[in-house]
Amino acid sequence: MRRVNVGTLRLLPLAALVAAVAVLCGCERSGQPGIRLKADPEHFPTLKTVNVDSYVSDSSYTRYRITSPLWLMFEEAREPHWNFPKGLYAVRYDNAMNENGSFTADSATYFSKKKLWRFDSNVRIINISGDKFLTQQLFWDQQAEKFYCDSFIHIERADRIIEGYGFESNQQMTEYQIFHPTGAFPSSDFGAAGQ
Repeated sequence: MRRVNVGTLRLLPLAALVAAVAVLCGCERSGQPGIRLKADPEHFPTLKTVNVDSYVSDSSYTRYRITSPLWLMFEEAREPHWNFPKGLYAVRYDNAMNENGSFTADSATYFSKKKLWRFDSNVRIINISGDKFLTQQLFWDQQAEKFYCDSFIHIERADRIIEGYGFESNQQMTEYQIFHPTGAFPSSDFGAAGQ
């Protein structure tokens, strides 16, 4: 497995741009014609990475493993963002490298200036307590340290199943509320189906 330092990845578009400018300037000075590229920054990524398999560490411990078939960075767009159009999967680890949560979505977008994530379609989360969350759209505001959505959400806990519209939670998905609940059912009512 290849470990990628996320901080290094953020500098790649800038490093690529500096290298391209140096090459182009060198060509024009030597009498060679320069290459001029006109690319729409809204549709042409500054970086494209396929088959991402990245580990994120904190305080010498591996905390997350993130995988995605495709990662596109649009750092020159009017609203700089990263796009994961083919899905994103993350696993969280404790200090002993045991899995203690997971996250998946069919697509994801990270708005880098706002530090805001938007996850779309089949968003599924398992928190450290084993609670399962299912929704079609979810936002993660890293600055406010919270998850939220206005869409329908289904939560499976050990003791009950809760459903409703509108949701807000802390980053750990351990303290949360549903703004418009539509039902709460003891999980024993569903037998093995609710497990």
